[in-house]
Amino acid sequence: QNQHCVPKLSSIQDSHLSNMSTKPVKKSGKKAISKFTIDCSAPVEDKVLDPASFEKFLHDRIKVNGKAGELAGKVTISRDKTKIVVNAEAPFSKRYLKYLTKKYLKKQQLRDFLHVIASSKGAYELRYFKVSGGDAEEEN
Repeated sequence: QNQHCVPKLSSIQDSHLSNMSTKPVKKSGKKAISKFTIDCSAPVEDKVLDPASFEKFLHDRIKVNGKAGELAGKVTISRDKTKIVVNAEAPFSKRYLKYLTKKYLKKQQLRDFLHVIASSKGAYELRYFKVSGGDAEEEN
């Protein structure tokens, strides 16, 4: 009795499949690689921060496919004197680098003295907080 009200399942699937258009997926030869730099020149010159340990920290902590420490060729970290350069394939966030940098500063107990500032589109810089002159606490 109620069978004539229910449409056949196969006819619904066929109508939905015919409405979907398939676009050819283009696969390019090379992936989009992002280049980020972290300039640590100010704290390194004052011998407050060791760029080698910071580079190792990033290498151990950056997660690729949910696994920390295994960069799987998708992320390369290099260092030239006071700059750390991170080259990464497409889904990699600059904000993630800032997060890890702040985490490193906290671990080294430098978070009270240094902050991470975006100096350009693909670069961060570690700077000291500006401290105003201590005029209020002059000794007599």
